[in-house]
Amino acid sequence: MVHLFEGDNMNIEYKETHDFTREQLEELFLSVEWSSGHYPDKLVIAMKNFKTVISAWDGDKLIGMICAMDDGIMNAYVHYLLVNPKYHGLKIGRTLVSMIKEHYKDYLRIAVIAYDKELHFYENCGFEKSKDASPMFITSLWT
Repeated sequence: MVHLFEGDNMNIEYKETHDFTREQLEELFLSVEWSSGHYPDKLVIAMKNFKTVISAWDGDKLIGMICAMDDGIMNAYVHYLLVNPKYHGLKIGRTLVSMIKEHYKDYLRIAVIAYDKELHFYENCGFEKSKDASPMFITSLWT
């Protein structure tokens, strides 16, 4: 799937792909200061293993992505949503969320773990904060 968005004198291309270079992933993940960006070789493998990956491109520059896992019929979990800060304000994140919602429109649940400072964004995209559940982790990542 390829979708082109034209605005602000910029053509943003959206596509489903699992193929990224370590440099593309490293640059994008470190642009948002995520510690997983320090493991680009692992990210390359992770992208191949996600069920759904939709990415945003400015020419040949990877500027955003959304990645999801699913059980094939009922539940999908959005694990990554990130947009290079230089491209904030262009509705790239909202477009990626809309595309993932369309992709999983027949599923019964789409879940995401949002950082507290991003709750408003996800609520504006149609997600609701759980009143009786909390995310839990076993992790060695620091962000």
